[in-house]
Amino acid sequence: MRNILGISAFYHDSAAALVQSGDIVAAAQEERFTRRKNEEGFPTQAIEYCLREGGLSVGDLDAVVFYDKPILKFSRMLETYLAVAPRGLKGFVRALPGWLAGKLNLRGTIQDELPGLSSQCQLLFTQHHEAHAASAFFPSPFADAAIVTVDGVGEYASTTVGRGRGNELELLQELRFPHSLGLLYSAFTAYSGFRVNSGEYKLMGLAPYGEPKFADLIRQELLDLKPDGSFWLNLEYFDFLFGERMAGSRFHELFGGPPRAPEDPVTPRHCDLARSIQVVTEEAMLGLVRQAVTLTGSKNVCLAGGVALNCVANGRLWREAGLEGLWIQPAAGDAGGALGAALAAWYRQNPRVVQGSQDAMRGALLGPSYSNAEVEVVLQREGAIYERLPDDEALLHRAAELLAAGNVVGWVQGRMEFGPRALGCRSILGDPRSTAMQSVMNLKVKFRESFRPFAPAVLRERVAEYFELETDSPYMLLVAPVRTDLRRVPTGAEAGLDRVKQVRSTLPAVTHVDYSARVQTVTAEQNPLFYRLITRFAELTGYGVLVNTSFNVRGEPIVCSPEDAWRCFMNTEMDQLFVGHFLIERRRQTRKAVERTVPLTPD
Repeated sequence: MRNILGISAFYHDSAAALVQSGDIVAAAQEERFTRRKNEEGFPTQAIEYCLREGGLSVGDLDAVVFYDKPILKFSRMLETYLAVAPRGLKGFVRALPGWLAGKLNLRGTIQDELPGLSSQCQLLFTQHHEAHAASAFFPSPFADAAIVTVDGVGEYASTTVGRGRGNELELLQELRFPHSLGLLYSAFTAYSGFRVNSGEYKLMGLAPYGEPKFADLIRQELLDLKPDGSFWLNLEYFDFLFGERMAGSRFHELFGGPPRAPEDPVTPRHCDLARSIQVVTEEAMLGLVRQAVTLTGSKNVCLAGGVALNCVANGRLWREAGLEGLWIQPAAGDAGGALGAALAAWYRQNPRVVQGSQDAMRGALLGPSYSNAEVEVVLQREGAIYERLPDDEALLHRAAELLAAGNVVGWVQGRMEFGPRALGCRSILGDPRSTAMQSVMNLKVKFRESFRPFAPAVLRERVAEYFELETDSPYMLLVAPVRTDLRRVPTGAEAGLDRVKQVRSTLPAVTHVDYSARVQTVTAEQNPLFYRLITRFAELTGYGVLVNTSFNVRGEPIVCSPEDAWRCFMNTEMDQLFVGHFLIERRRQTRKAVERTVPLTPD
């Protein structure tokens, strides 16, 4: 069994991943191709890409592995609806057609969607949290580690604690639906007016503006949290059992009113709610990780599941849990389940060799790349005015100069990232010294809420110059404080969300209101071109750090292709766009090119 395709689909963030002889060759989310954020459909285009990257046809596959067991999931859903009948009937009737249309007979669905599969190709299924655990441990740099997976729900489990050793993976403990830390956090996401499965980042970004005024109320009324991180939810406050909404009227009464409508103003109460659930989530994660260390005896910990994308909690784990190593799957949500499923199948039959201190994710740069010839065809077709730069040196020189001059630059180079973070290949970049950069990017480029912070991408060898962090954070999954000596006491009188305008450090564009930053460390080994760009910027400015945010606008997936990049660039107020060796400047574009660009349709 050499060529293994992993698939996640039908819930959110569907994806495909290809593993060949144990090597991770390709992985991508379907949303990047369909341009529908959090795409849940069968990942047809992602699969086609993975096969192209591996030089395969469908008939060359030895195994196709799905990331959960649909019969178990349907059993749990049926048990849930029967337990709350008749109230759950409406949700059950709404969900049933999808199951009858293909989820229950997933073998048939896969065969229908992948015509040409060999009769020798095995169709396999992992459990949901097994896939998460495999995605966390097998690509990690650890030969032996504790594993914690936390999300909304898989088949029955919502949280697992396990151990990985060599090519063996064992889940030792689990919490089961409906007691779910992921669903609890999502209930507050929905109550605060953000979309579940995509708005959790917003809630996390909002938390530093508030105080944990409701944390005790959450602990007293909503969940019974034990020192080991296990807990029971008080289900009287929630409606997700009925398939209708996350929280019920008692929840609304407990926290002082109805949910916030998506376009209503964010009030101090919402900030306090965000901070409160964030604090409780961190406490639960600390308990779970400490329990995992106690159970396994290992101080190396691997994390996956959607809650593992809470980089504020991750930063606290690193600082307070007494760990020797912490590795988090960059595609920790359901997309990463496709990769975990493929790896789980491979390591059931094959030994595992850890390669030094490096992980096996290839910097998460597992998506498509495009040649200069392909890029130029697109630019000519779109009527773009562009300049072709002769080589990487010219590219880096021009980009660094423009960034140092305060421009907002789109940067599309090499292979696309796998997971929700742009890591320097599908990025929008800026100067972290600028006091205006955060508001400009949020309001004129990203079209998103002004309170949301931006991340710094920093040379690995210089990270301790700027942040209280002395470890790798290659996937932007750790939040760390800005160094005390770089901080500034705000002088403005702004209050509430307007505090975003205050200058809090010598790196104001990446310093959040609590003096924190979501750090990405960059090395020459994982992303050589991006590393050289930051190095060139440092030569011009003295600062080995850039603002790095994903190349998209609110409601749209991160760009994948040159067409995506051009369209997003032309629909925003970015100053320049670098795609491959091509420089496109906004001020040079003709009215005809502007008028023919298809508008974005963000949610």
